[in-house]
Amino acid sequence: MPISIIIEKCTGCSLCIKACPFDAIRIMDKKAVIDLHKCTLCGACKDACKFKAVLLEKTPAKCDLPEIKDYQGIWVFAEQKNGRVQSVAYELLGKAQELAKKLNTQVSAVLIGYKLEDQLDELIFCGADNLYLVEAPELANFQDEPYTNILVELVKKYKPEILLCGATNIGRSLISRVAINIKAGLTADCTGLDIDPDKKILLQTRPAFGGNIMATIISPNYRPQMATVRHKVFVPMLADKKRKGKIIRESFDPALYVSRTKLLDIIEEIETTVNLSEADIIVSGGRGMGGHENFKILEELAQVLGSAVGSSRAAVDAGWMPYSHQVGQTGRTVAPKIYFACGISGQIQHLVGMQSSKIIVAINKDPDAPIFKVATYGIVDDLFQVVPALTQAFKTALRK
Repeated sequence: MPISIIIEKCTGCSLCIKACPFDAIRIMDKKAVIDLHKCTLCGACKDACKFKAVLLEKTPAKCDLPEIKDYQGIWVFAEQKNGRVQSVAYELLGKAQELAKKLNTQVSAVLIGYKLEDQLDELIFCGADNLYLVEAPELANFQDEPYTNILVELVKKYKPEILLCGATNIGRSLISRVAINIKAGLTADCTGLDIDPDKKILLQTRPAFGGNIMATIISPNYRPQMATVRHKVFVPMLADKKRKGKIIRESFDPALYVSRTKLLDIIEEIETTVNLSEADIIVSGGRGMGGHENFKILEELAQVLGSAVGSSRAAVDAGWMPYSHQVGQTGRTVAPKIYFACGISGQIQHLVGMQSSKIIVAINKDPDAPIFKVATYGIVDDLFQVVPALTQAFKTALRK
């Protein structure tokens, strides 16, 4: 047994019982007895025993490390819905090309679905040097099991050193399953990717501890190095219609395409307002708005500009705005042409969701608010005076 009690030394003092955080020890016949079904081998009892009556032997876990030198290239999972490749795939291809230059390697896209011929050229124009294509009627719409099976088989066959995926509902569901199957590490919701110039490994940066710090995570011993990235974090490269790429068509045993679940129907969400993630202009409010009723002045400005209304987490937590409008680490990631931050202090949790905006206009009465450090233009004043004035000014200007 990895842990046991030396009966001759045990006095039944119960110090080990007090130390055990898993309630795995009992005193029977004045001797300690360990319940191996509860014990996690944490060693707390051994440290607490003054009589050295606990014998603990930990055997290091044995893991077979992959031959890292055999893994080459950067892959991007090209998510598609209803036969259309999603924009996050193009964003990742652009970043992958930037990383590939530092590794002197190629970028490949992986596309799974059915009747996708009209999507192939655009992926190559936007950064794919190679395109792995798997098509079958059963794969027309995303389902966890078949997509996971296919991607796992492709990774085992071609051995990419980096695999990137969008942090979307589909991406999060898929890529975690792939990581478990191939025994690779996965860093979720990255906001930055780079290559270590010396070790040539992927540096994956993401918010940690509730967004209070930015952590850079590495996976030096396992391949592929895997990361998910939110929509709008990176900018897609300009399509180059002169680019050439290689299309590699793959097919597998139909048994891999079988799913234990059945897709009954797909119902498209009906947007009654401007889609926050796709909006060119966003007017957002935070704690400084003071209440739900005050968001009306932001809605008036948004209506004049034809823009979307966003909010910080503080406004959502207070019940002033629904979660679907939240911008930030735990909400939407956006990158509009203009972002109005009204009454938003600018904590890191919010900044990671909007700092890629081309122009940031901050309105806050606190001159020391962190939002001003990233703002293109800052207005230190009462937002309840400034926003209505802006609304009227834009009305007048746009009427001309």
